[in-house]
Amino acid sequence: MMTTRSDGDPTFTVGIVFPMSGSFGLVGPSSELSAQLAQEELNATDGILGRRVELLPIDGGRDPAVVAADIRDLLDAGALDAVAGLHTSAVRRALIPITTNRIPYVYTSLYEGGDRYPGLFVTGETPSAQIVPALDVMVDEMGRRQWAVVGNDYVWPRKTAAIVTEHLHSIGASVVFGDYRPIGTVDYSRTVSGIEQSGCDGVVVLLLGDDAVAFHQAFAATGLDRRCVRLSPLMDENMLLATGAENIRELYVSSGYFETLGTSESLDFSGRFSSRFGVDAPIVGSLGQSCYEGITMLGELVDRAGSAEVAALESVAQDFSYDGARGHLAMANGHVTQPIYLAKAGEVDFDVLTRITPRRRS
Repeated sequence: MMTTRSDGDPTFTVGIVFPMSGSFGLVGPSSELSAQLAQEELNATDGILGRRVELLPIDGGRDPAVVAADIRDLLDAGALDAVAGLHTSAVRRALIPITTNRIPYVYTSLYEGGDRYPGLFVTGETPSAQIVPALDVMVDEMGRRQWAVVGNDYVWPRKTAAIVTEHLHSIGASVVFGDYRPIGTVDYSRTVSGIEQSGCDGVVVLLLGDDAVAFHQAFAATGLDRRCVRLSPLMDENMLLATGAENIRELYVSSGYFETLGTSESLDFSGRFSSRFGVDAPIVGSLGQSCYEGITMLGELVDRAGSAEVAALESVAQDFSYDGARGHLAMANGHVTQPIYLAKAGEVDFDVLTRITPRRRS
């Protein structure tokens, strides 16, 4: 029998699912601290529904079935009021059957798009707003028309690659090579060889954490970085530092947040994060920072609804907006819309070049 949380419980407990292990674990520390900052800011006022917010960390870097089993056990024990966090689409797909119509689930990662389930709220970027307009810039302004796609072998890279391929075809460009490797791959020599033989002049990189680092190092070691640009939607400052300054020539990233973003909201967030955790804390890039957005949004949404019941949240979600580190953001169809920026990788951070938007074509 399912146990539910009591409205009289003094705490509001959120299972925060983020990678503590595996290839994606590189972004775990910044994810945890970002979520903690949001928790502390909520608790400095009224918490959520007047209850003190507690975070229950759950390692989202494990096998999706294992993560899902943990969440199911916690829900059945009445130990959670909500679930949130940054993790792969494979983990998200395993959690949705457990959380739908039962508990709010805030997914903070960029993903392939398309999911809409009662109680699922997405704060991350999707390809139509993040990758498609970046490709427009690189095709139209940089003249890059022959592309390769490299990704991990699971749902996000596969579905995103299909969107990329269709869009490039529609604007007179093409994908001439594709390769998908299991999460945890460390040797990308065959992938790089295939890229070299394809004759492409651009590469879309859809790899996680340590996998992306290994690929970028192998790519640059062959000198392909002198011929090809690289575009990634998933590359933060922690991954950049691990990759090494000598391996990031002509590497571009599209994202809703960069640590160097010069908006008032971003600068204010960076200042609060540094004051709280010190100069030696992990750099908060878009991936870790998404956990701050997710917890902040969850608090605003639940307080607006006056309840954590899924039906109540759905009733207010279609006319909902909130203020976060990425600015004033609104929700539509369960997804938060946000500004997207194109940046070029530097030695230790990103040079934000421009804000990008999807273009209408006749």
